[in-house]
Amino acid sequence: PAWAALPPGPGPRRARAKDAAEPLKNATADPSAENKKLNKSQQLKQVFKEYGAVGVSFHVGISLVSLGIFYLAVSSGVDMSAVLLKLGFSEASLQSRMAAGTSTFVLAYAVHKLFAPVRISITVVSVPFVVRYCRKAGFFKPPASSP
Repeated sequence: PAWAALPPGPGPRRARAKDAAEPLKNATADPSAENKKLNKSQQLKQVFKEYGAVGVSFHVGISLVSLGIFYLAVSSGVDMSAVLLKLGFSEASLQSRMAAGTSTFVLAYAVHKLFAPVRISITVVSVPFVVRYCRKAGFFKPPASSP
């Protein structure tokens, strides 16, 4: 049976009124410490899970803006190889992403992909602030309290 696999010890305790007033105080004392243990894609999944459509919409919006900016830069004739080398990207990573004679969109998309960690970091940091602001402004309902 399924209960046989559970570790021995006390069973689940009943929630008290005091517990509802202080929900998970110790567990969520420092969410940034928890995020430091996760890699960027795991952090992004955590944001999507916690904030749902707001997190997904924000990240898709950031991604579209990023792709548009890089497309505009490439189509305007900016030498992206020189820019990326100055930013600290290695020659090997650039050559693997940008082959000679690629189309403008493919080149812009390759640069866009190189900046994925930056976009993920912006999403992970910004979405909680956006949701908090929208809740204070009355655009979103406050979070449901857990029983």
